[in-house]
Amino acid sequence: MTTDTPRWFKSSYSENGGVCIEVATNFITTLGVIPVRDSKDPDGPVLTLPPDAWSELVRYARHASV
Repeated sequence: MTTDTPRWFKSSYSENGGVCIEVATNFITTLGVIPVRDSKDPDGPVLTLPPDAWSELVRYARHASV
C-alpha cells in the first residue's frame, strides 16, 4: 500500500461544461493503475484501471467523438 495522494487533473481539452473525468497518473509506477473519477463528484467512487484499459478507453473516446 502506498501513502501517496492521487494528483488529479483534467484534460486540457476539457471545457467547463461539467461533463469531465479526472485521472491521477501518479499511481502508474507505484500501483500499476490509473484512478479515474467524475469531476463533478470528487468525493464519489473512483474507478481504477490498468494502463492498457486506460489506453483502450482513450482510444474509444477519441473515435466516438468524431
